Amino acid sequence: MGQGNSTPAYTVVPEGSITTPKGFKAAGLHCGLKKTTRHDLGAIVCEVPAAAAGVYTTNVFQAAPILVTKDSIGAGGVLRALVVNSGNANACTGKQGEADAYEMRSKFAETIGVPAEHVAVASTGVIGELLKMDCVRGGIAELPARLGSTYEAADDFCQAILTTDLVKKEVCVSVTVDGRTVHIAGASKGSGMIHPNMATMLGFVTTDAAIGSETLHKLLRQATDLTFNMITVDGDTSTNDMLVAMASGLAENQELQEGHPDLAAFAAGLRYVCEVLAKAIARDGEGATKLVEVQVRGAVSDEAAQAIAKTVIGSSLVKSAVFGADANWGRIIAAIGRAGQPVNPETVDIRLGDIVTLTQSRPVVFDEEAALVYLKGDTVVIHVDLNMGEGTATGWGCDLTYDYVRINAAYRT
Repeated sequence: MGQGNSTPAYTVVPEGSITTPKGFKAAGLHCGLKKTTRHDLGAIVCEVPAAAAGVYTTNVFQAAPILVTKDSIGAGGVLRALVVNSGNANACTGKQGEADAYEMRSKFAETIGVPAEHVAVASTGVIGELLKMDCVRGGIAELPARLGSTYEAADDFCQAILTTDLVKKEVCVSVTVDGRTVHIAGASKGSGMIHPNMATMLGFVTTDAAIGSETLHKLLRQATDLTFNMITVDGDTSTNDMLVAMASGLAENQELQEGHPDLAAFAAGLRYVCEVLAKAIARDGEGATKLVEVQVRGAVSDEAAQAIAKTVIGSSLVKSAVFGADANWGRIIAAIGRAGQPVNPETVDIRLGDIVTLTQSRPVVFDEEAALVYLKGDTVVIHVDLNMGEGTATGWGCDLTYDYVRINAAYRT
């Protein structure tokens, strides 16, 4: 249920998917880009022009599909479809890679009978290799026949966007707007090369709410800053990160905009969808065995708290200590101190779950055995109170394991 109000703002739909919102269909199949037989090409299609918004990687090297999607959404803030491949990032591939991304757009648009600028393109996988366009063309030709609004069709799409992910990531909620039921759903992929400021991830949000592109983009950016931009796995920001939202408007509510009485409820539902997907990415970090959450409060501002949370969650030493179930609070306080934010070195409190390890920057005798048991769990929450102000933030990541090195030492081979 929703959080922060006596009346929940949203309700989780347990069997919901990206095709639950009215007007959306999805598909996924194997076209030959991956060495395995796992799906590697997928699509989401809306039966009507959908208001669209996107948020993209901050990496200077932006992959060709990002350029194409920016072009599509920039043409009018409307999308009818998106096509996505895994197994190849189509990044750092020059003019040929850009031409291939535009061909993906035009081929799929032609196949489903919509204008080319109404199609977004996304790719994920190995950097620096040209797409096998013969495989892509063949797969695009097959996609329309696979499109469906069933849970199975949505599952095929979720499987098609995975790379080193171990599990698919999806969520759906309902929100009441103008007395009507509005659905917001999301699917994402991400496991490695994950760092705040849009990390190596692809995310797709569908909703049947009536909402303009400008308002949707504002809410998507706000939700991203508090969720996807607060996760890290390994400190590397990808060339391909993309989060795209599409709104069909088929719930037939009054258009959501500033001043609408249900805008806050919709925003809360959207943020929840993004948070669930972000945490799922952090939990599924390459080789990870546990989700790590860092809650910071008492900072001089929310921005300061965010920076500190990101620094702690991104520390290789903190991540290694969590993997080894070592209650080494010294690594946590060291990360806090190098975050570049105001910190009073005399007032910091640290807890591991309910276990107090530091009070007013002084060590506290604690039960090492109890700490060991807690740190061996699949979720570890680190609480930091700076006791300086009202700023708060939460960040998510994972432990650093032997398997992370093994997976990335042979990623291409």
